[in-house]
Amino acid sequence: MAHIVILGGGVAGVSAAYEVREALGKSHKVTVVSKAPYFQFTPSNPWVAVKWRTKEDITVDLAGTLPRHGVDFVHASAEKVRPEENKVDLSTGEPIAYDYLIIATGPELAFDEIEGLGPEGFTSSVCDVEHAVKGASKWETFCANPAPIVVGAVQGASCYGPAYEFAMIMDTDLRKRKIRDKVPMTFVTAEPYVGHLGLGGVGDTKGLLESEMRERHIRWITNAKVDKVEDGKMTVSEHDEDGKVKKTHELPFGYSMMLPAFRGIPAVRDIEGLVNPRGFVVVDKHQRNPKYPNVFGAGVCIAIAPLEATPVPVGVPKTGYMIESMVTAIAQNLKEIVAGREPTHEGSWNAICLADFGDGGVVFIAEPQNPPRNVNWSSSGKWVHLAKVAFEKYFLRKIRKGTTEPYYEKIVMQALNIGGKLKAK
Repeated sequence: MAHIVILGGGVAGVSAAYEVREALGKSHKVTVVSKAPYFQFTPSNPWVAVKWRTKEDITVDLAGTLPRHGVDFVHASAEKVRPEENKVDLSTGEPIAYDYLIIATGPELAFDEIEGLGPEGFTSSVCDVEHAVKGASKWETFCANPAPIVVGAVQGASCYGPAYEFAMIMDTDLRKRKIRDKVPMTFVTAEPYVGHLGLGGVGDTKGLLESEMRERHIRWITNAKVDKVEDGKMTVSEHDEDGKVKKTHELPFGYSMMLPAFRGIPAVRDIEGLVNPRGFVVVDKHQRNPKYPNVFGAGVCIAIAPLEATPVPVGVPKTGYMIESMVTAIAQNLKEIVAGREPTHEGSWNAICLADFGDGGVVFIAEPQNPPRNVNWSSSGKWVHLAKVAFEKYFLRKIRKGTTEPYYEKIVMQALNIGGKLKAK
């Protein structure tokens, strides 16, 4: 009997648990280790931050759910991965041994790299549900005394969709409250242009998002590096194409949400051969670490090289569909490995993203993620908001029921006929 330990109880971790459980059967042991006692549906955090959802709406208790589906659960933080010894030191003081390890922790949020950034500083975050809950309290206080807003993503960030989503969702909420006219809004991003998304743009994301922001009267600053954040003021350096500072902005704000850069969690950082200098897990085409072949990585915690050199550092996103394909590859490769065969499965690493704007949204498909692509498509409309709501409900049900059926294909590609658009291209 093999023991498969999965670090992380988020989208990648729980999906991996269910898929590995199904692929290997009950003759092998599967254990999820998570520092949080609940699964959170991270894509809904922007809604939590404006009180369109509560924490309870988008979380699932892991201790009460995973064991019902044949998966053990340990509520603890991973303190140190020891790949030479096939074990992980836990915050409980008891190490856990493994035959195969899947690292699916997500990232550590590097707020400390910029003075004053983050929930412990002067900006809000939608990266974690607890941050979003804290931000929602600030939002209500802000709406009672409207002022300028600064929103976006700092240098080195690799997840830009939620920044655009939250800017548009705030705009929608402010219009519903009839106070949008009192709130100047500025979008600050490290991207070389609006809609780059760390992907060099997908379809006409540049045109779609610029048009959306003009329509909503949101000004923007690209090639931006946040120098520091103070109470009510953000200092931003705008760079030219050669990476030289061409203008410094001092932006006043009454409310700000800035996505941080990511890095690997402390438990894996500085382990030679396992991670890159930033602490992200190095994997091959089978999602397996080259130095430690019984260690796999999936989700935001893995290392992917930036698409291109940009004036200000820009990371590469890992979308839900890409994460699902990584998880499926790992489960099928483990099935082959425990049967004594070499792994053959690879993740597709295609990108499909639904960006909700509260009253509409943008969807894009990149196949493969990096250009040149076989499919390079984007669109917008009110139907995207409805698709995001359906996706949320379906995925939470999937977590509760322990199912492994592909959610994007079922809800997004089939029900909304994106699959037909893919074939048309």
